[in-house]
Amino acid sequence: MKPLNTTIEHWEGKRVWIIGASSGIGKALANTLRSEGAFLALSARRDIASNQKPDMNELNLPLDVRDETSLRSTYHQLREKWDHLDLVIYCAGIYTPMRAWEIDLDIINDSIATNLQGVYNMLSMIVPDMVRQRKGGICLVSSVAGYTGLPKAFSYGPGKAALINLAQILYSDLSPKGVSVYLVNPGFVATRLTQQNDFKMPALMTSDDAAKEIVKGLSEGRFEIHFPRRFTYCLKWLSRLPDRLRFYLIKRVVQ
Repeated sequence: MKPLNTTIEHWEGKRVWIIGASSGIGKALANTLRSEGAFLALSARRDIASNQKPDMNELNLPLDVRDETSLRSTYHQLREKWDHLDLVIYCAGIYTPMRAWEIDLDIINDSIATNLQGVYNMLSMIVPDMVRQRKGGICLVSSVAGYTGLPKAFSYGPGKAALINLAQILYSDLSPKGVSVYLVNPGFVATRLTQQNDFKMPALMTSDDAAKEIVKGLSEGRFEIHFPRRFTYCLKWLSRLPDRLRFYLIKRVVQ
């Protein structure tokens, strides 16, 4: 069957903006795409390691996705350098384990602002230009935590569930206009965020392996890129079970 999105098989000269490139999956993606010859614009709140080339092929553009003014200013800087974008990858995200009886509104507000509102801030900048040029792609990195409600994801899971829903809406709206939309749902990836977990994480993988899975999915033009599949299919199955059975199984696994 025809791929749902444009396949990205060759990266040489592709202009890619990675938001959330200072660590974890974003940093690994930057390393992978750099080796494939892509032109990179790298953005994050935290400092990005100084391995950027001193030319137009790689740009270091700090920003805070929570601040629409900061994001708009950065996007204008980027467009002054490049006349178009082939792909925007939104990897920015924060995670703090939280149970329902541990409600911390400061953490929750920051999580929503970074993991969800920041995406809307970004979309308001790039979508009009991509629709106008009738090409380009948007890749949103969500999580399998958005498949179903899981303990300790009180501030994280709802934003990721919303991101999955948003990506589906974006695809329906933008695909007819020539804009590709890719949704990435990783399982457990060894990053500074998951280091906070105090439980054994099944099918844990490295950021480099996660980046390879994402690039593979982009090359195949998939809408949803999820991995590792032996774990993600289990969570997909869990999300479709009757409520009573689903809650029982979750309680058995996570106390």
